[in-house]
Amino acid sequence: MANSPRKPLETEGVELASAKQPRPSRVAVSRRGMVSSAHFLATQAGVRVLEEGGNAVDAAVATAFALGVCEPAASGLGGQTMMLIFDAESKRKIALDGSSRAPHRAIPQSLSAAERRRGYKACTVPSTPATLDYARKRYGRLKLSQLLAPAIEMAENGCPVTELQHALTSREREHLRKGTAGTLFLIKGKRVPSVGYRLKQPILAQTLRRLARYGIKSFYTGRIARLVEEDMVRNDGLIRRDDLAQIPWPLERRPVSGAFRGCRLFTMPPPGAGRTLIEMLNILGHFKPNQYDPETPRGAVLLAKIIRRAFLDREDRPFDPNFYSQVATKQMLASEYAEKLARQLRKQIKSRGETTHLSVMDREGNAVALTQSIENVYGSCQASPELGFLYNNYMSAFDYNDISHPYHMRPNAVPWASVAPTIVFRGRKPWLAIGSPGSQRITPSILQVLIRLLAGRTPFAAVDAPRLFCSLNGKVSLEAARMRDDIPEALVRHGLDVDVRDPYSFYLGCVQLVACERNVFTGVADPRRDGSPGAPKAP
Repeated sequence: MANSPRKPLETEGVELASAKQPRPSRVAVSRRGMVSSAHFLATQAGVRVLEEGGNAVDAAVATAFALGVCEPAASGLGGQTMMLIFDAESKRKIALDGSSRAPHRAIPQSLSAAERRRGYKACTVPSTPATLDYARKRYGRLKLSQLLAPAIEMAENGCPVTELQHALTSREREHLRKGTAGTLFLIKGKRVPSVGYRLKQPILAQTLRRLARYGIKSFYTGRIARLVEEDMVRNDGLIRRDDLAQIPWPLERRPVSGAFRGCRLFTMPPPGAGRTLIEMLNILGHFKPNQYDPETPRGAVLLAKIIRRAFLDREDRPFDPNFYSQVATKQMLASEYAEKLARQLRKQIKSRGETTHLSVMDREGNAVALTQSIENVYGSCQASPELGFLYNNYMSAFDYNDISHPYHMRPNAVPWASVAPTIVFRGRKPWLAIGSPGSQRITPSILQVLIRLLAGRTPFAAVDAPRLFCSLNGKVSLEAARMRDDIPEALVRHGLDVDVRDPYSFYLGCVQLVACERNVFTGVADPRRDGSPGAPKAP
C-alpha cells in the first residue's frame, strides 16, 4: 500500500480548518537507505543528508533539527533527546542518554503544580543541542553546518501548517497567548494560523545560523546562553548561565536487551522506559501468539493487563540511571518474574505528553532510533522573542513527594522519561529501527506493532492497525470503531474501564519505523500524524 489517505484527527473538541493539503506517502521502499519521521519535511532533510554522503547518524541529526522547525509543538532546541545507535563498523549498540537537567536554583517546595506545567519555572536545562552535536561528532561524518542547513532553510522559507498543527495550536491557544510563545506561533500573537498557512520563523533561523557558524557551545556559553539568562531573569525563570555552562552532554549507556520470537531487542535503559517494553515481551513469551492477538477479545484483555502490570512495576521500581548498572537483580527484566506474572494473568483471563520520533538506516548497516521532546504540547508555552525556540516543561516530570525517589526533583537531577527508541536484530544485522512519541503510550504502541510484524503483517499494516492502552488505574483507551464490537465488552467484563478514542487517535502514539530485509529498506510513517518515509535517489 504505497499511499494511505489521511485518517480522522482526534481534536478533543477543536474544529478543524477545511483547507485541503496533499497527503504524504506513508510507505517507501529502497535499496539505498531510509528515513522515517513524524513530519514529511523533516524526512526530506534526512534524505538530503544521505544523498550528500552522510551516514544514518548524520541523517538522524539533520532530521531531528528539522523536526524542531516543522513540528514545533513536539520538540526543538529547548528540549531533550534520547538515541539508540548501532555502529556497523564497531558492531556496538549505544544508548545516548540525552537527559535534560534541573536548574541549580530549583527548590521543590517553591514550585506549584501549575508552575511545573507551564511558565518559565517549568523548564529544565535543554540538552537536545548537546546530544545531537555529540552524536554527530562521535558517530557521524558531516559538519554541523551541513546538518543544520535544511532546518535553517525551513525556518526562513516557512512550513505549511498541517491539520494536526492547526488542531494542537487551537487547543493550546490560550496558553500560548498568555505566554511569550504566542508571538511566534499565533498570527499577531492572537489568531491560530489556518491549515496551509506558511509559518515562517526568521528568529529561529537566526539562532540556527549562529549555531552553524559558532558551534553548539555558543548555545551554552556564548550569546545564546546570555540571551536565555536575560529572558529567564525578566520572567522569573530559574535557568542561569552557570546552569547552561555545565553543558548537559549525553552519557553513553549500555542498552537494555531482551529476546522475543527469534529477535533480539536493544532499547533505552533508565531514565528511559525500555525495561517496560522488555518486561511486556517477556510476559508475552509465555503465551502462544494466537492468545495475544490484539484484534480478539482475549488478546485485547491480555495485552491491557500486561501493559498495566508493566507500568505498575516501573512505578514501584524506579532506578537512578547511574545506579542501575550496578543492580544485580533486575526483576523487571528477569524471565522467571515474567513467567510468574504470566501464570497470574492466565488465571485472570477467561475468554501522558508530546514527543516525536524518527528512525534511520543506511546502506552501510548503521541504524538509529531517536526520540526527542519538549514534554507537553508546546512545552512550557514560553520562548525568548530573541531566539525563537520553545522552552520545555520537564520540571513536571520529576517526583515531588518522596525524597528517596531517584527522580525526586533536586538541583541537576534528571527527569523521568517514557521514551524507548529501539533497534531489533535478526541474527547479526539490524532488522528494525522503531519508536514512538506518546508518553506512557510509547512502549505499548511499539509492542503492538512488533506483535503484528511477527505475526506476518506488512510493516504498514502493523503500524496502521488499531491500538489500545491501559493506564495504571485500569482505564483502557482504544480505537474502538476499528475493532471488533465484542472487545469493549470483554474489557469491561474483566474489570477494566473503557475509554473510546477516535479512529487513528493522536493519543495512541505515532510509530516511525525502518525495516531492512534482504538489503531492501521499508520505511513506514504512522498515519496518525504528519509523517512520511523517504529514501535517497539514485545518483
